[in-house]
Amino acid sequence: MTTLLKVNNLKTHFFTHTGVVKAVDGVSFHIDESEIVAVVGESGCGKSVSQLSIMQLVSTPPGKIVDGTVEFEGRDILRLDPKGKEMRGIRGGKISMIFQEPMTSLNPLLTIHRQLTEAMEVHLDLDRSQIHDRAIELLDMVGISDTDKRIHDYPHQFSGGMRQRIMIAMALSCNPRIIIADEPTTALDVTTQAQLLELMSDLVSKFKASLIIVTHNLGIVARYARRIYVMYAGRVIESGTAKEIFGSPKHPYTRGLLNCVPRLDTKDETRLVPIAGSIPNLVNMKPNCAFYSRCQHRVEECKREYWPVLRHITGLHHVSCHAC
Repeated sequence: MTTLLKVNNLKTHFFTHTGVVKAVDGVSFHIDESEIVAVVGESGCGKSVSQLSIMQLVSTPPGKIVDGTVEFEGRDILRLDPKGKEMRGIRGGKISMIFQEPMTSLNPLLTIHRQLTEAMEVHLDLDRSQIHDRAIELLDMVGISDTDKRIHDYPHQFSGGMRQRIMIAMALSCNPRIIIADEPTTALDVTTQAQLLELMSDLVSKFKASLIIVTHNLGIVARYARRIYVMYAGRVIESGTAKEIFGSPKHPYTRGLLNCVPRLDTKDETRLVPIAGSIPNLVNMKPNCAFYSRCQHRVEECKREYWPVLRHITGLHHVSCHAC
C-alpha cells in the first residue's frame, strides 16, 4: 500500500503558568491509501491534540508544535504557514476533520446550506448552481430526507444524529483524501452510533478516502479499523493490526482498556475491571513510564528508566513497556 500520511516524532506542548504540558510527546504513526486507522485512549491522552496538530489548528498561545514532521503528498505540511494559502488549501480540501460535539461545531446562526457550501466555494471550481446541487446530493447521501427544504434549516432544527450526518457531509464535500473523525459518536445512542459508523465506512470506501477514527470506544475500532494506535499521556504505547491488539494485547494499559469493555463471548457473571487511578498530571512530567502508578505489572526498571521506546513484537505489532 502507498503511505498517504506519515507523522514522525510529533511534539505539541502547552506553555502554562504552572509549567509545560507535553500533550503530544513524540508521537509517530502513518495511514495508507483507502485505510481506516484508529487512535484510542482515555480522555486527556493527547489523541485529539495530535490530530489538531496535523491540521495546524492548535491554539497559539498557549499551544505550540515544538518538533516533528507531518509528511503529506511528499512534503512536510508543518513547515507551511498555518494561515497561508497552501495550508488552507489542504484543510478541508485534502484533509478534512469531523469535530467533536456536532451540537457546538455547527454555527447556530447560519443555515445548513451556508455551512455546507462554504468549503466548496473555496476549494472547488464550481458555480453556485453546481455547488447547491452538490450540497443536496451530499445530504441525500448521508441519509437526510426532504433535502430541498431541510437544507435551509438551522442546526437547532435537527437531532444530534442528523447534525452528525451533516458534519460527515461537510467533511466529504470537497472529496478529501483523508478524513479525521474526532469522537464521531459522542453523546449518540447505540443505534445511531452503529448507523453512522456503517455510513462512514461505506462512504470512505465509495470515495476511496482514508479515515482516522479518534475514540475511547474500543467497540468501534474492533469492527471498522484495520490498524490501531493506543495512546497514553501523550505517547503511543502500543500499535498493531486490530487482530493483534484485540487478540494478543501486550501493554498493561491496553489490557486494562479491553477489560473495561463488555464482551458477548463471556459468561453473564463476568465483571468489568476498571483501571485504577487516573491519568497523571502532564505538567512537568518525569521521564519514566507515566503508567507506573496505575500498573499492576510494574517492575523496578519502570520507575528507574526512561519511558521505553516502541519495540517490535511480530507482524505490525509494537509495544512500549519494560514489563512485557
